Amino acid sequence: MLCDLHTHTIISGHAYSSLKDNLNYAKINKLKFLGTSEHAEMMPGSCKNSYFYNMRILKREFDGVYLLRGVEANIMDYNGNLDFDASRVPGATDYVIASLHGACIKDGGVKNNTNAIIKAMDKAKVAIIGHPDDDNYPLDKKEIVLAAKEKNILLELNNSSLSENSFRINARENIIELLELGEKYDINFIMNTDAHVEYQVGNFSSMVELLEEMDYPKDRIINFDKDESRLFKYLNIDKKEIYGENSI
Repeated sequence: MLCDLHTHTIISGHAYSSLKDNLNYAKINKLKFLGTSEHAEMMPGSCKNSYFYNMRILKREFDGVYLLRGVEANIMDYNGNLDFDASRVPGATDYVIASLHGACIKDGGVKNNTNAIIKAMDKAKVAIIGHPDDDNYPLDKKEIVLAAKEKNILLELNNSSLSENSFRINARENIIELLELGEKYDINFIMNTDAHVEYQVGNFSSMVELLEEMDYPKDRIINFDKDESRLFKYLNIDKKEIYGENSI
């Protein structure tokens, strides 16, 4: 797989491995890019946002794995406002995942939940909508898909949502519906593990099994790409930011 951009460490407060541990598993599972994406500060137990603003100090390459600097921002209201502003320190973070979490916002019903996600797509550096598969927050999935297409946003296929231990409701059925809508309206997806412990990093087995069961076209899934061109386009990243000034 090309990448895993939704991963957590002990910094998030409810995960169990270090960044070094996650990088090691990214190498074991032959990822080219690991995205580290802790929860922003309104998630109980997580770090202050100064953590993300300081990520500029991190180097890019770790024994063949390239680090992308992300954040999983919490959608705080039905107007899509987040608890993280990537424009505050330009260049510190490469991308933002915007997600609905029970600790930060209550279910507002289909209309409000859908509006919250669509409005969040317009916030600085938001490139991915996290786990839009959970009936704890029912959505108008057609509207989400159409907005993602219009705004050049990736919808996440969250491997952890398919776990038997997941607290998300009807995730499998919702993912199938999203995939079918994605094919109908010509959008792309990104698989992420939402890893909270090192051995989950780069393990997409549940999602791959579902895709194979559906005979879903792999060219709609960014992770199956042989290079990073399409990924970087969605994240609005210049190769020089990752590989240095001499990159082609």
